[in-house]
Amino acid sequence: MYQDIKKNKFKTGAIVFTFLLMITLILYYICYMFDISSYLAITIALTFSILSTIATYYNCDKIVLASVHAREATHEEDLQLTNILDALMVASGLEHKPRLYVMESNQPNAFATGRNPENAIICVTTGLLEKLDYYELEGVVAHELSHIKNYDILLSAVISVMVGFVIMLSDIFTRSMFRSNSRKNDNDNKGNAILLVIGLIFLMLSPIISNLIQLAVSRRREYLADSTAIQFTRNPDGLISALKKIANDDSKLDVASNSNAYMYIENPFPKKRIKQMSNLFSTHPSVEERIEALENLK
Repeated sequence: MYQDIKKNKFKTGAIVFTFLLMITLILYYICYMFDISSYLAITIALTFSILSTIATYYNCDKIVLASVHAREATHEEDLQLTNILDALMVASGLEHKPRLYVMESNQPNAFATGRNPENAIICVTTGLLEKLDYYELEGVVAHELSHIKNYDILLSAVISVMVGFVIMLSDIFTRSMFRSNSRKNDNDNKGNAILLVIGLIFLMLSPIISNLIQLAVSRRREYLADSTAIQFTRNPDGLISALKKIANDDSKLDVASNSNAYMYIENPFPKKRIKQMSNLFSTHPSVEERIEALENLK
C-alpha cells in the first residue's frame, strides 16, 4: 500500500507538470493565432497556466462538487450515512474525517475527492442511500475512504478539472481558428515555429492524451480500493452485493461527464458498462473482474 501511495504522489506531480506544459503551449498557440506578439503570448500563456494550476490544486474539491450540484450531508437527514463513516474512521486509521456530500440522482453511485486526507470529501447519490442496505452502503463508503487513504483523490480531482479545462481550450481554439484571418510574418524565428508546432500537436492530441492519462490511473486503483475496503469492513459480501446492484441499475446520472466518469465507484454511463469486460480503454475494470478479485480475498 505504501508503495502505491508513493507512486500516486509521484504520478500527481508528473501529471500536473504535463498539464501545465500542455496548457502553456495551447494558450501560446491560441495567442499567436490572434496575432499577439511572441513575447506577450508566452507571458500570457505561462502566467495563466501557472495560476490555473495553483487554483486547480487548492480548489479541485470545490470545482468538482459545484459541477455535480451536491449538498453537504447532515446528521439529521443522513443518519445512517454519517454513522457508517464514524464507525469506519476507527478501522481506517485516518486522523481526519472527510466531509460528506449528497447529490440528487436515482443512480446509485459515489466518489471521493480532495487534495489530501485533511481536505477530503466523499459524495454519494440519493439513489445509493435509497437502494442499498446498511452493509452494502458500508462497503461503498469504505471503498471511497480507501481512495482517500491511498492518496487517489488528489490525482483524480486534479485530472478531472484539468481534463475539462484542456478540452474547453481545445474547443475555444477550434471555434476561433475558423474566425481568425491573421497572417504571420516570415521573419518569425525557428524557436517560435517549434513552439507553435508543439502547441498545435498538443492541441490536437489533448483529448486523446487526457483520456489516456485517466485510463492509466483508473483501473488499478479500483482493485486496490476494493481490497483496502475489505480490510476496513471485514465483510467482502457487502461490497460485492453493492457492486452488483450498482452495475445492474440503469438509471442516469445527469451530472456525470467524460472528464469525471472515472472518479465514480462504477461507470456512471450504463450503456458503457456492457463494453468494460472486453474494452481495454474503459475507465473501470468490469464488475465481474472486481467481484472475482473480492471472492479470492475470502
